[in-house]
This record gives sequence, structure tokens and C-alpha cells, in this order.
Amino acid sequence: MSAVIEEIQDDHHDHKPTGLGRWLFSTNHKDIGTMYLWFSFTMLFVGGSLALIIRAELFQPGLQFVEPEFFNQLTTLHGLIMVFGVIMPAFVGLANWMVPLMIGAPDMALPRMNNLSFWLLVAAFSLLLASLAMSLMGMGSAPNFGWTFYAPLSTTYGPDSTDYFIFSVHLMGISSIMGAINIIATIINMRAPGMTYMKMPIFIWTWFITAYLLIAVMPILAGVVTMMLTDRNFGTSFFDAAGGGDPVLFQHIFWFFGHPEVYIMILPAFGIISQIVPAFSRKKLFGYTSMVYATSSIAFLSFIVWAHHMFTTGMPVATELFFMYATMLIAVPTGVKVFNWVSTMWQGSLTFETPMLFAIAFIFMFTIGGFTGLMLSIVPADFQYHDTYFVVAHFHYVLVTGALYAIFAAIYFWIPKWTGNMYDEGLGKLHFWVSTVSVNVLFFPMHFVGLAGMPRRIPDYNMQFAEFNAIASVGAFVFGFAQLILLYNVVKTIRGRSTEKATDQVWENAEGLEWTLPSPAPFHSFTTPPTVK
Repeated sequence: MSAVIEEIQDDHHDHKPTGLGRWLFSTNHKDIGTMYLWFSFTMLFVGGSLALIIRAELFQPGLQFVEPEFFNQLTTLHGLIMVFGVIMPAFVGLANWMVPLMIGAPDMALPRMNNLSFWLLVAAFSLLLASLAMSLMGMGSAPNFGWTFYAPLSTTYGPDSTDYFIFSVHLMGISSIMGAINIIATIINMRAPGMTYMKMPIFIWTWFITAYLLIAVMPILAGVVTMMLTDRNFGTSFFDAAGGGDPVLFQHIFWFFGHPEVYIMILPAFGIISQIVPAFSRKKLFGYTSMVYATSSIAFLSFIVWAHHMFTTGMPVATELFFMYATMLIAVPTGVKVFNWVSTMWQGSLTFETPMLFAIAFIFMFTIGGFTGLMLSIVPADFQYHDTYFVVAHFHYVLVTGALYAIFAAIYFWIPKWTGNMYDEGLGKLHFWVSTVSVNVLFFPMHFVGLAGMPRRIPDYNMQFAEFNAIASVGAFVFGFAQLILLYNVVKTIRGRSTEKATDQVWENAEGLEWTLPSPAPFHSFTTPPTVK
């Protein structure tokens, strides 16, 4: 029997794919995690380029560069690419890399499905970007109805490429569901002996809960785009009032998916910050149990607040009150998390390497996004803010200085583990400061133009908004090009030239202090805080 096993192992080693085959057919969680992260990085530059065209158009009043029709295509594809092509794949890539390492598993539970879920994502975005390519070549129009694709804009009036878009969303959803099943199966079945649920790192907990959210809401998205498909091509009238349907039904179904989706994009970020802050505070995470319950509470509440996106559709006052109070309630478990992070830092031996800088900036600026969200939850105020740039400012503070900053922090925190090389700390801090100054120059003025009534998704505007828009556009270009610093730093670290090697204890000797870590398991340097010698 042992001879047969050895022969199978030898055969496996002989046929290990190399070169292009390694990446096309890989079932290794590290390879697949790497592909997810590079895919996300590529989409960041694609979606960011669309945003820069939008901001160039909005630099001054009047139409400079693009027609209103193409402007609508840009805003639609920018939103879709950033949500489904940047934030979510980056978090899935981090999960692929870190979940097996953190729970002591040899790989993900379903490695072949892992490979398929990644390549489905590539197929989905190839379809979506094909519609943009056709638009640029004058062969049709890309989706032009906003990333929320409300009916009847997308059903009755949507361009022919809407059917491409529907198929693309189906593929994204299948990919997400497969990834979520894989993560749940891995966490439940493959934890190291002795790792009970309440001993799992917080990053594992946040992804565990996120995976359940994905499985719950992705079929709802699939349902609503299938209803769109039949309305467009098979004569149904789900969202057509002339045939007995209701366009507002689309908003209910979409946001029943869309609001938990917002938390799918932020819960893994909470997990990342909960790993980084203790490591650079040299303390255990304050309130571990309350963090787990707060994360679970946020996930539950995310399902009962969807209609706060719809206050202006004319719902009964009692319904408005329910959704207003339920939305405000989410601030409580979120506040618990912020309190726990600050308490972890309190009286800790803090050092401020690049991951910690991004983590602290996350806490501060995500909280700004949270406060503006609280303002939007107030029904009579939302009547004024709805569909203005105030909403744009709110969700960009949550998703850029929130989710994207957490991804940056995770890359700097874990890339020594991934590559065996230390990144360039000077470049990391340059990336942080240029990004942080410019991202606030970009998004903070949007609060003011939004409160003054500037509508979103429109390529022209009143002269009174000109100065703030010019400032925001300058911030956009600086922030966009600042990400080239990150790209250069990552490539330099991977190549390992002119960078020092990472030790087993990556973050030891910070600012000349010597730290020891619990033994054995060298990976503890990433999951449990060191103690002072």
C-alpha cells in the first residue's frame, strides 16, 4: 500500500504544472489568491481610469470631453467594476491566501472549484468590458443606466449590451457563491485541532460571516437580473407598469441584495484591521467576544434596512420610521468595533509602520463615512440629500477610505509573509501620505456641493459648484496616480531586489525594540500580538 501511495505522490510531483499551466490549472490556494489579487489590482486601474475621465469632465462646467450618453456609460461601468471587480475579488484573494494559513489547513476544502470560481470572474468581466470596447468602436452602447441598473432604464430603455451585462452578473454571482461555499467548508471542516470557533482570528470570523451573507444574497441578484432578462426578451412585465408590473419592485429586490452587499464589502475589512491594530499595539485585541457578536449583529441588521435607499419612492410613514430606526441601530455594533480598536491601541507600545498607518486612517475616515450614513438614515434629511453628491461622498468614504484602505493595509501587512521579502517602508509611507491627503481633497468637497444640491450622475452643473469640483478633480488625479507607487513597491518586493529578507517574526525590532512571540507556530507573528522581553 505504501508503495502505491509513493508512486501516486511521485506521479503528482512529476506532473506539477509550470509556466502558464501553473496559473491556468492551479488548485493551490496561494496561487489562486495571488491571481485574485492581481485581477483586482488590474481592475482598480481600469475602473480608476474611468473615474478620472469622469473627474476630468467635471473639472469645470460645460461639456469638455465626453457626451452625456458616454458619461452615463462611464459612471455605470466605474461602479460595477469597483464593486464587483476590485473590492470583492481583493477580499476573496486575501481569504484564499490567509484562511488556510490562519486555521492550520493545508489548502482550501474544494480546490478545483476554487480555480473555476476565479476563471468565471475573468469571463464575467471580459463580457462587461467587451461592451465598453464596442461602445468605443462605435458598434453600440455600453450599459448606461447606473451601477444600480434600475428598471425601466435597464429594461425598457437599456441598450442591446444590457443582455451581455445580465450574463456577466450571473457569472459573477456563480463565482461568488462558489467562493463562499469553499470558505465555509474550509473553516468548518479544516481547522487545526484545538482551534474552537471562539479561538479563530477575527479575520476568519469576518469572512465566515461574509460567506454566509454571500450565499444568502447572490441568488436574489440572480433573480432580479433574470426578471430583467425576461422583461427585455420574453414579454413579461415584472417591472413594466403598462403590463401590470411595478418599477419600484425592482428597487426592493435589488436593495434586498444591495444592502447586505455593502456589508460584504466592509466586514472582511473589519477583520483585517482587527489583525493589524493588535500587532502594532503589542497587545491582544480588546473585546474579542464583543467583536464576534458585533460582526454577527451587523450581518443580521443588514437584511432589514434595504429600503433606506428608497425613502423618496413614497412609502408609508410607519415603514419609513422602521427603516430609519433600524438603520440607526447598525451604528451600535459598528461603534463597538471602533471602540475596541481604539481601546486596543490605548496604552499599547505603538509603532507606525505602513500597515498601521493605513489601519488608523481606516478607523478615522471610515467613521466619517459612518456619520454621514447616519445623516442619510434620517428620513426628512434624506429627502434633501437623496441623489446628490452628499451620497457619493458618503459611500466613497466607506468604500475607498474604508474597504480599499483595509486592502492596502493587508497587502503591506502580509506581503512579507507571501514573498519572503520586506517591502520598501519609505515608499509605503509615501504611498500612504499622498493617498490620504489626496483622497480627502477628492471626496470631502463633495459633502458641500451635495448639501448645496448638486445632483449625481450628470456631466454638467451650475457655476456655483465650479471651485469645489475643480478641487475634487485635482485630488482624483493625484490619488489615482499615487496607486502607481503601490504597484512599483509590490513588484519590487516580489522581485526581491534591493529589499531585505523578511524574518520569521516579520514585525519584530520595530523602532529598535525587541519582541518575542509565543512558540511554536511562527505564523503567530501575524495572528497574535507579541510580548515585550
